[in-house]
Amino acid sequence: MITTIITFIIVFGILVIVHEFGHFYFAKRSGILVREFSVGMGPKLFNHRANGTTYTIRLLPLGGYVRMAGSEEDEGDELKPGTPVSLYVGKSGKVERINASKKSTLFNGIPLEVSATDLEEALWIEGFENGNEDELKRYNVDHDATIIESDGTEVQIAPKDVQFQSATLGHRLMTNFAGPMNNFILAIIVFTMFSFALGGVPSNGNQVKVNDATPIARDAGIKSGDKIVAVNGKSTKTWSKLAAEIQKQGGKKTDLTISRDGKRQAIQLTPKKETESGNTVGVIGITRYMETDIGSILISGFTQTWSMAVALFGALWNMVSGHFSLNDLGGPVAIFATTSQATQGGLSGVLYFLAFLSLNLGIVNLLPIPALDGGKILLNFIEGIRRKPLSQNVETAITLVGVAFLLLLMVLVTWNDIERYFIK
Repeated sequence: MITTIITFIIVFGILVIVHEFGHFYFAKRSGILVREFSVGMGPKLFNHRANGTTYTIRLLPLGGYVRMAGSEEDEGDELKPGTPVSLYVGKSGKVERINASKKSTLFNGIPLEVSATDLEEALWIEGFENGNEDELKRYNVDHDATIIESDGTEVQIAPKDVQFQSATLGHRLMTNFAGPMNNFILAIIVFTMFSFALGGVPSNGNQVKVNDATPIARDAGIKSGDKIVAVNGKSTKTWSKLAAEIQKQGGKKTDLTISRDGKRQAIQLTPKKETESGNTVGVIGITRYMETDIGSILISGFTQTWSMAVALFGALWNMVSGHFSLNDLGGPVAIFATTSQATQGGLSGVLYFLAFLSLNLGIVNLLPIPALDGGKILLNFIEGIRRKPLSQNVETAITLVGVAFLLLLMVLVTWNDIERYFIK
């Protein structure tokens, strides 16, 4: 259990950091202020500020976020009238730090009861100093000033010129796409590492390796390296097609056509009947052939990512074309349960699981659902077609609908996962 928990946290952490770093990197390159880069959710455990960004680690290792100035994740710096703060004024005569938290104090801070602020355009804050309500004082605020929020997190203020909407459409689109893109890159890298861990790449063709534990194929004369090109006259160019045809033949005499050294020959055998997941299938004792040359291993990250992506898109199409079931989806509970199975496969099992999850995360985030990266990209395209963005109210309403849908789906999926894996 401890191994599963540690593996789950590491895998989830890698996925979140890689995904969010994509948004972070392209936002920085686009001149967008990243106020906070958080790993985890909930109460803050640790934070560190560098180059205008506050890096935080939070209690719950389930997700994370990049808080870009002016984005949906950024609630802004609303200091309501009557809010008590303290100000630190630098040598320039401008406010460099605003403390709105009761959890910390500012050395030489000036107590102020806020009456009004503008921390986006004109950059000022005004109020009553030291409780003196007879004199209203206004202070100019430095462009790069920081604000200590109520939970004690210190972040940079968000002037208009560094907000998300101030970046060009192309930069915003690339920033939205960068998270899923990083997930695809991670999948390619990890699938390559998986192939190195295995010592080769399972072939997707019809070349086979004979398994001595079930000697039916071996006894019939099939050798490792042979290609089974047809089953009962049906062409089997891929492993999936070959496996599907043999599984249909449990207990039946079956004619195979094999290719060895460029020559074809006919072999007859009878697959053994076995039960898998309640279904009877035919088994002859073959596995996928391993390609061990360095070239195959190096390109395996791309080929396995592509094959897996095609399969995932096929599954998504089945879901939207009328075959939807909650059992086709999985949330954190399902990921945790599957992590336990992955750890039993050792390093190679965990690597395959990580690559699979990363590709899943990238593809799901590209779905055109409001609040997901794909929904934001769709809004970017709509803006490009209209040559102007949607109104803030319309965009907010669309996002809230997307958030509500995702929250409802997450609740249903999580409960379904609990029933599947723990109640049964």
